[in-house]
Amino acid sequence: MQHTQLGHGGLQVSRFCLGLENLYVHRMISEEDAISILDEALDLGINFFNIGGASLQELIGNWLSQDARRREQVVLATFARNETSEPDLSPYSDEKIRQSCENSLRRLRTDHINLVQFDHWCNTPWDEIWQASEQLVKSGSALNVGSANFAAWRIVQGNEAAKRRGFKGFVSEQSVYNLLQRTIELEVIPACASYGMGILPWSPLCSGLLAGNAPADSKARRSETVYHELHERYHEKLEAYGHLCRERGYSQAEVSLAWLLRNPVVTAPIVGPRTVEQLQQLTKAAELSLCQEFLDKLDGVFPGVGVGGPAPEAYAW
Repeated sequence: MQHTQLGHGGLQVSRFCLGLENLYVHRMISEEDAISILDEALDLGINFFNIGGASLQELIGNWLSQDARRREQVVLATFARNETSEPDLSPYSDEKIRQSCENSLRRLRTDHINLVQFDHWCNTPWDEIWQASEQLVKSGSALNVGSANFAAWRIVQGNEAAKRRGFKGFVSEQSVYNLLQRTIELEVIPACASYGMGILPWSPLCSGLLAGNAPADSKARRSETVYHELHERYHEKLEAYGHLCRERGYSQAEVSLAWLLRNPVVTAPIVGPRTVEQLQQLTKAAELSLCQEFLDKLDGVFPGVGVGGPAPEAYAW
């Protein structure tokens, strides 16, 4: 498994990030299956784990405690989330950030988190966010800070506020990004490239649509209705995509991931396999090199927003 640096933060991470939150928290996989996938990921060289949800944190904490060597082998990414109910505190207040991190550390049975991410923007002064982040980094509880689902202007605003304080700011942004959903190419990706941030695409296979899964396979998904709606909306494009991949003898899932990995701003797509076999298959994408002719054909099936590329050229000319 190839490894690369996560943004400007210095962390060395695998080209795939394992994310089991939706599968485990929503009981699509059992605890036994989750542990098997964690074991196999480590064997394959995947060292980057994106962890959300208290139950998944507890499972991974138990898994880490079974072998003391594992903690030093893995990079743990989690979220700063509201875990208090006091209405007088702002969504990302200093206290809530600290409590969220302390709770995650306890559940994960570790003394530090490699990447703490702020998920969605909340109306909190930047100085309060960065003050709390600085304290976490200074204490060693968190080593790096990232954003998730932020607009480009929020990323710029936050990084400039961090710069004024002499803090390194965000090292990564976690966004939805795949062949069907390319909106972040307009502004988020250029903003991240400008600040040396790595992109962590979530839903890289668009809930399985880009893996060639049929609607009948969606009954175990979190939102079957949404899945069916997307399949209906993009049916013709997905048929054309499947035909294109079959012509080249490529797996649809591998092509979708390889297409993301060829972008220099993308650090690691977040994959959520249901089985060990799926994980093994997905990681083959790191070895797949797509020629320009094939990439052009993919753009023909799944064009970018407007005429493609960054804003405003994508739509203004």
